[in-house]
Amino acid sequence: MKSILIIGSLFLATTATAGEVVFTFNSPAFSGNGWSTHVLTIEQLEQQRKDKIVAEEQAAIDKAERDYRNTNSYKFQNNLESRIYAQLSRQIADNMFGEGATIADGEWYTSETPFGDVVSWKRENDRIYVSVADSNGDTVAEFDVPVGEFAF
Repeated sequence: MKSILIIGSLFLATTATAGEVVFTFNSPAFSGNGWSTHVLTIEQLEQQRKDKIVAEEQAAIDKAERDYRNTNSYKFQNNLESRIYAQLSRQIADNMFGEGATIADGEWYTSETPFGDVVSWKRENDRIYVSVADSNGDTVAEFDVPVGEFAF
């Protein structure tokens, strides 16, 4: 039995070899391998997060504006302003083209709206020039129209 154990242990014994133990870092921050890819990935993740934050803030602002424009008070104010501007434009047109219209060529006429906007107009040769300025005095719109198009 001893001989079987000795013979069995000879067959099972193998030669052991050893290599040099080498330690390497897996992180590109320490090893340098793949460093540029590592940095670009981190930069891209940071930029995506910043963009997401900006997009979320803009979405919140847009939602608040939509909610405000959906209120009954906003709709009422908008409708009232539209009607006032329609009346004002009718009065201006009557002053320019109606019977007894006495506007002189080249002279500016102004009218102030209830909202503080100032509408100015003048007739010069065959054109009418209109300018609309807000309550701060900043010009909002300017346009000119040929008089011949208003003939009835």
